[in-house]
Amino acid sequence: MIEVRGLTKKYGTFTAVDDISFTVEKGQILGFLGPNGAGKTTTMRILTGYLPPTSGTALVAGYDVQEQSMEVRRRIGYLPESPPLYNDMTVREYVDFCAALKGVPRNKRAEAVSATLEQCGLEDRVNQLIGTLSKGYRQRTGLAQALVHDPEVLILDEPTIGLDPAQIIEIRELIKGLAGNHTVILSTHILPEVSVTCQAVAIIHQGKLCAADSLENLTRVHGESLEEIFLRVISSDVEEAAA
Repeated sequence: MIEVRGLTKKYGTFTAVDDISFTVEKGQILGFLGPNGAGKTTTMRILTGYLPPTSGTALVAGYDVQEQSMEVRRRIGYLPESPPLYNDMTVREYVDFCAALKGVPRNKRAEAVSATLEQCGLEDRVNQLIGTLSKGYRQRTGLAQALVHDPEVLILDEPTIGLDPAQIIEIRELIKGLAGNHTVILSTHILPEVSVTCQAVAIIHQGKLCAADSLENLTRVHGESLEEIFLRVISSDVEEAAA
């Protein structure tokens, strides 16, 4: 469903993403794991068509993100780290507005909006102004705008950042429920997020892809927990820099 081959993004002399390649199978949730500044958000923006790569290719549902950008955008739902919300709209007004922008037919829009609001646990907030919502409900509303057109692919950038423990559990359960019906890339620097939510993981650090496999295979092959693998990747770079 998603194929990334030799993807590189440079800003002048700085390489944010360095020749990375990975795939995500249809219906799978992949955790894109790395520390802050690793290149996760840059990769997400390339996959969604917001940024052009310097080199390499990325395909979403068989469409090239550069050459067929509009076809890619029709097939993805994107939740950036800061959801694009309008504080003076109610929850229903906003999700309906997003449905219209994303081409949901008028005669199917009300049904799609209602179903998405229910799926995201927003039924009791439909008439509330977004500006008065808690952080958790704002995040749910951002997820609703990404889901309302029933995309094949969901790209979620740090979806639980800034939430309290109860809200984190709720959002993780919601994301887990999307597996099978949607292909999901979940960008995060939080190890438990991947262990609890994802079936596969790609570890990125300093722009380079360090490992990519199913969680089961990765831990079996290395004989270590995901935490041990991740910490080894990070510490090896620290040791090299010190040397």
